Amino acid sequence: MKKWPFKPLKFREKSTEEMQRSARVFYEQLRSRRTVREFSDRPVPREIIENALSAAGTAPSGANMQPWHFVLIGEAGLKRKIRMAAEEEEREFYEHRASEQWLKALQPLGTNEVKPFLEDAPWLIAVFLKKFSYDNEGKRLKNYYTAESVGIACGFLLTALHWSGLATLTHTPSPMKFLNTLLGRPVDERPYMIIVVGYPADDAVVPVIGKKTLEQMATIIE
Repeated sequence: MKKWPFKPLKFREKSTEEMQRSARVFYEQLRSRRTVREFSDRPVPREIIENALSAAGTAPSGANMQPWHFVLIGEAGLKRKIRMAAEEEEREFYEHRASEQWLKALQPLGTNEVKPFLEDAPWLIAVFLKKFSYDNEGKRLKNYYTAESVGIACGFLLTALHWSGLATLTHTPSPMKFLNTLLGRPVDERPYMIIVVGYPADDAVVPVIGKKTLEQMATIIE
């Protein structure tokens, strides 16, 4: 069994004041992020998205298997096909698959099966979860903690895109197997999420919602 070499950790310790300041600045930056559904078609340099994808690739993963694959899509015709396929699934969801309770929860947000942002935004990122990896000889290897690992990577990606100054939307039509077909991905990869990326439209609006307070969402035991 292969054993990884180890090296000393490079860790720069910050003062308590630095840590408090950094944590506060980071929180203030992230709390300004909002999910956007109205996007401008204004172009975004590919290098910005690539750097954000590289940041996502630094995420921790089970046994360091890195069970994710990202497909960056900017071609208009392909975005159109993705929109059409996603809207077909969304119509089934809203008309047949979603429970009344689920639809009631979505109603205040005003969402429906029409998804123009899949065409309007300059970039889509399709995220795939890889249950298996393959070594240089083509032997199939099981990946571990795949949902957790890909979820963390998506969190890194959304944070990096927001930090870069871009608006984002997470879109999860179900099922999403059409993405394997349209994007030429193997059948053993599971579509996990579509992340819509770009600038918000000039007339973009967001719902007035709140987030749980620290006291509501966390228990502190000292």
